[in-house]
Amino acid sequence: MKKSIILFLSLACSVQFALASVIDSTRAVAVKGATNFRDLGGYETRQGTHVKWGKVFRSGEISKLTDADLLLLNQKHIRFVVDFRSNDEVAKAKDRLPKDAAYLQLPAGSENLSSWMAQMTKLNAADSLMESFYGQTSHLKDKYQPFFKALLKQPDSSALLFHCTAGKDRTGIGAALLLYALGVPEETILEDYLLSNEFRKEENEKMVKGMVQMGIKEQVAKDLAGVKKEYLMATYNALISKYGSVDEFLKTEMELSNNDLATLRKKYTN
Repeated sequence: MKKSIILFLSLACSVQFALASVIDSTRAVAVKGATNFRDLGGYETRQGTHVKWGKVFRSGEISKLTDADLLLLNQKHIRFVVDFRSNDEVAKAKDRLPKDAAYLQLPAGSENLSSWMAQMTKLNAADSLMESFYGQTSHLKDKYQPFFKALLKQPDSSALLFHCTAGKDRTGIGAALLLYALGVPEETILEDYLLSNEFRKEENEKMVKGMVQMGIKEQVAKDLAGVKKEYLMATYNALISKYGSVDEFLKTEMELSNNDLATLRKKYTN
């Protein structure tokens, strides 16, 4: 446990992020109706394998996908969509799904987002609030265990897409847990997480302007719109504190046996 804590604190303090190593011309999915839509493929694992391209995708909300976008998703064989948004978010912006795609909504932990956002006008910065949000563990089993079960059941001929609204926080945690389970190093996981700042650059600028017009201070708006390594580290540190290691969390809360982990790696790495 002590070794794990030292490892993650070291990552938080000293890792130099080379984003160029994870920005790949094939990573972005060229849809017009969604932001932060990208392929999780290509990352090297500790075992020397690589996450398969075209098998798992992450994104922001997909309620505005065009017909051409849906055709592209069909061509990518996306047959399962996991939605991490709350019931209110889904009611306001229902997903447009690829043809014949199954749909799974996992809203746990997102129930009080409206009241949470109501606090924003009173703050001068939001880092501590974001770290608190990322450090919550009580909902993780209900939110991400079914996500892993869906991944285990996916046919080899199809792909899975998971998303929330911005595709950076709830989706970012899901991506981090999946990549960790596949054996991707923590440095790379953090790099992938930080890519949301690149893929959402224009959208974040619009978001900040909109929040400032609503009376939210600019620094608070920037903290909310972007991602920082400290946010994801808050999740890692909470898991280590409660479970001793991320591996133990995957075993006990995600209920991933050694055989399950081997199956995931066989299905999604080569």
